[in-house]
Amino acid sequence: MTDTLSPGAAPTPDRVGTSPLQAPDRPRFLQSRLLPFPSATRSSAPAAAGRTRPGPRVLRRRLELAGLLLATALLYLWNLNVSGWANAFYSAAAQAGSQDWTAWFFGSSDAANAITVDKPPASLWVMGLSVRLFGLSSWSVLVPQALMGVGTVWLVYLAVRRAAMPATADARLARRAGLLAGAVMALTPVAVLMFRFNNPDALLVLLMTAAAYAVVRSIQDARLRWLLFAGALLGFGFLTKQLQVLLVVPGFALAYLLAAPAGPGKRLLHLLAAGGTMAAAAGWWLAAVELIPAADRPYIGGSQNNSILELTLGYNGLGRLNGDETGSVGGGNGWGTPGLFRLFNSEFGGQIAWLLPSVLVLGAGLLWLGRRAPRTDAVRASVIIWGAWVAVTGLTFSFMAGIIHPYYMVALAPGIAGLAGLGGVLLWQRRDQPVAAAVLAGAVVAAGVMGSELLGRTATFVPWLRWLVLLGSLAAACLVLAAPAVRWPVAASRIMARTTAALAVAAALAGPLAYSLSTAASAHSGSIVSAGPAASARGGAGLPRAFGGTTGMNGTGANGGGAGRGPGAGGAAGMGGLLGASTPSAALVSALQTDAGNFTWAAAVVGSNNAAGYQLATGLPVMAVGGFNGTDPAPTLAQFQQYVADGKIHYFIAGQMMQGESGSDDAAQIAAWVQANFTAQTVGGTSVYLLAG
Repeated sequence: MTDTLSPGAAPTPDRVGTSPLQAPDRPRFLQSRLLPFPSATRSSAPAAAGRTRPGPRVLRRRLELAGLLLATALLYLWNLNVSGWANAFYSAAAQAGSQDWTAWFFGSSDAANAITVDKPPASLWVMGLSVRLFGLSSWSVLVPQALMGVGTVWLVYLAVRRAAMPATADARLARRAGLLAGAVMALTPVAVLMFRFNNPDALLVLLMTAAAYAVVRSIQDARLRWLLFAGALLGFGFLTKQLQVLLVVPGFALAYLLAAPAGPGKRLLHLLAAGGTMAAAAGWWLAAVELIPAADRPYIGGSQNNSILELTLGYNGLGRLNGDETGSVGGGNGWGTPGLFRLFNSEFGGQIAWLLPSVLVLGAGLLWLGRRAPRTDAVRASVIIWGAWVAVTGLTFSFMAGIIHPYYMVALAPGIAGLAGLGGVLLWQRRDQPVAAAVLAGAVVAAGVMGSELLGRTATFVPWLRWLVLLGSLAAACLVLAAPAVRWPVAASRIMARTTAALAVAAALAGPLAYSLSTAASAHSGSIVSAGPAASARGGAGLPRAFGGTTGMNGTGANGGGAGRGPGAGGAAGMGGLLGASTPSAALVSALQTDAGNFTWAAAVVGSNNAAGYQLATGLPVMAVGGFNGTDPAPTLAQFQQYVADGKIHYFIAGQMMQGESGSDDAAQIAAWVQANFTAQTVGGTSVYLLAG
């Protein structure tokens, strides 16, 4: 058997070998090679001949990718401003960052730098710059996330195509693997949701996907610089959503350690260097926050001791796993019962579970069929990258006892897409082998059954689609199983192959497509949002109403409800709450803007979402007393009293917040002190207290 390395590349023991999937007259499957692409995909003309116009095949390839990215952009950008400020908590912080560079650097909730959001600021850096360049609007806040989504789809395509190329020795099939993976990524309902929303998850997913592509290149190209680049990307992922980015690291490290074309010691040193790069990319900002005196920076929101390390390891770290999150208003079973099948329940299933069983089958099939491939096998390395991504992240989300929301599931989407593209096309190429055909058919049936089950949970949403999905998947699976036994004429074989492939893909993606279109057509606002049909079509699935009104599914966010935390938290027209922003009246906006230049803060109110609505409406700094949950000791009662004595706060606005079980009660003390020492007045239906002026 001839070697599969590109001409001129000398074989080495680690890079060549006989694959168990080799078949007569077919390209070698799951075979590693030194160069990432076979020479057939590169121009064979001498460099001196100069460039020529691309041929029809090259144009078709470019048009296919352009079509995928254009369709993704349309889906993510269409009617984008229907969600308004989306998550006003982050929109207000982006506004603050556009007004003040200190607020931009730290991720402050307001331009006067009272307190930061409860996440690192990387996503706010992007939004803040967009607002600074284009002005404050729904578009300037949300478009960056949509473009991140398009970039993520492109990177998934590139990573999967690159891994599939040496396995298929066919540029056309490799591109189809990339296109399928990109389509799965683009049409995952929770991805459509979060790439049209302004939470940090959009940037986190983009950075993790870019890091996965860099790891694939580092393995295939034997270039340390790509691995170091992956480390830097993961470091910035840490500055986006802290420890969550580490969930993909085990798969990346294992794939490189097993498959990189270098000696064991060198591979280990490379991983250590990449870890150092990751630490440096994240650590410079953490060091800046820790070294700058607390008096010269905003309070670190979400912490109880004004410490970014406490926030990292506590509220946003181990607390998410064990439910011990000081200052949270939930935790434990308040966020759903942990368990192995949590991702398939009514709250999470429609977000991400459509192809989850299928890709586990495909990944396992690829590993089995390629079990005798060389150590440096590109496909096996990619299956480890994407498969470990799905396994580690999925199990973490399944068993974590702390805060978890449906939109977190977007972190699983690239891993699922990568396995779907690789497994679907590579096993399709080998469908004349009974084992490959059985695995592929099983994955198709799993997609149909899962899709039918999830669609069946939406009582009034295209009820007929579930049966088409189920029947289509069964028909496609039967055709796949028949492939090894039936010998069709060449022309008929091509027709049947195309029909089978189209039917399988349509059955697998029809449900996600329907949910994605519903998601893009609907408004989403508040702090907890969910993809797919509205709650009425779901039969009321979602978070318990104890967490503050509606869950924000396709619409409203949480506008009030919930028990007040302490005195002075009385009801008020247009007030928000824990999960949704306030909607101030024109009269109140006018009052807050009057003589605003004389004050550091136009107003103070308990809770970040309450503050966000007033800040976005007025364009002025509004102090979020107690941070997001109203449970941070920022400011303390003594500090607030000093601010009032110095004439820095114009108004205190009565607010609605839920009763927390832990954390500081300074916000409640402040509200009680204001109520006892100042006279309430009603402005535009809202109770306010004039503190100065």
